[in-house]
Amino acid sequence: MTASYAAVFKRPLTPSPSSSSSLLPTTSSPLSSFLLRGRSPAFVSFSASSSSLPWPRGLGFSARRCVAASASGSFEQDRLGDDAFLRDQERKVDLMKILKGANSIIPHIVLGSTVLALAYPPSFTWFTNRYYAPALGFLMFAVGVNSSPKDFIEAIRRPDAIAAGYVGQFVIKPLLGFLFGTIAVSTFNLPTSLGAGIMLVSCVSGAQLSNYATYLTDPPLAPLSIMMTSLSTATAVFVTPTLSFLLIGKKLPVDVKGMMSSIMQIVVAPIAAGLLLNRSLPSLCAAIQPFLPPLSVFVTALCVGAPLAINIKAIMSPFGIAIVLLLLGFHSAAFIAGYILTGLCFHKVADVKALQRTMCFETGMQSSLLALALANKFFQDPLVGVPPAISVVLMSLMAFGLVMIWSKKKDELPSD
Repeated sequence: MTASYAAVFKRPLTPSPSSSSSLLPTTSSPLSSFLLRGRSPAFVSFSASSSSLPWPRGLGFSARRCVAASASGSFEQDRLGDDAFLRDQERKVDLMKILKGANSIIPHIVLGSTVLALAYPPSFTWFTNRYYAPALGFLMFAVGVNSSPKDFIEAIRRPDAIAAGYVGQFVIKPLLGFLFGTIAVSTFNLPTSLGAGIMLVSCVSGAQLSNYATYLTDPPLAPLSIMMTSLSTATAVFVTPTLSFLLIGKKLPVDVKGMMSSIMQIVVAPIAAGLLLNRSLPSLCAAIQPFLPPLSVFVTALCVGAPLAINIKAIMSPFGIAIVLLLLGFHSAAFIAGYILTGLCFHKVADVKALQRTMCFETGMQSSLLALALANKFFQDPLVGVPPAISVVLMSLMAFGLVMIWSKKKDELPSD
């Protein structure tokens, strides 16, 4: 540019003293003040880099330095703003991960609630029987919100597994409950109401905690577990009162109509509300879904600790140890039956081990809280509620103990 300029005009580029005053941007001119304020970095950068303007010694350097400082300051502020935004986004993501991953600490929460209830019962005794139904309804609502038609479509493609889970819930388990309830009365000489409580535990639907347990060990089969639990829960409106009447109706009065109405309010309505909300207001569901796992963990802790704390005297009574042993045998037999029978029936399936673990949870875990709520509402003898209260704790400890064992074994396997 300099060479061509000199060749055309045949004169040196250095301006004469007479022309320098007209060409130089002075501090009083609008251009110079505009440049020195650094309000147009792009224009100033272009002008400063060009040799067509005769900048005097020192002024060009000062202008360029001012422009560079202004531009770098602007860029630095933008960079700091971007970094702050990214940090905020990372904190939000981390918070969402923590909230969504709250279910992974359920085994520790269950164990901690048990220890706390035994060590200091007043920490849970405020959570009285009247809160069980709303708490159970909240857990059912959480299942409905976190479910979608796609989950059910995937699960429906395995009707044989669903049927096996249903048989485990309402055939194998009630037979085991009747067996251990009869042993409690005939062999251990326990009151009839305690045997009835064991039978009542075996008549209720699958536990929502089985879905959490399956998710923690085999996430791909969690929708199938939800489908099994949802089906047993929906049909429990008719099956649970019928089984209760067949097993214990001759020994203790059972309000079948009232029990059906209670199951409708506690189970069916919350699940339907969650599914409807998920379908009609997906944005609202997306906003509340991250907060449901920690709330579910908190509610689970209350539901585990409160029955234990409230019934601490009955549990520590002379027949408390016998009830614990009987329920330990009942749940162990249900877990083992679900695992072994699934292996025999589905040994040709590719994911047979995962399916065995899922069916083990489905058969071994039941909604003992529902049994406790039904016992408190429809049976006059308070001893009927003792086995469900103990069952909540034992079932949770056993199931999440298996979760920890199976998860550890899966982590130790070499990756493909």
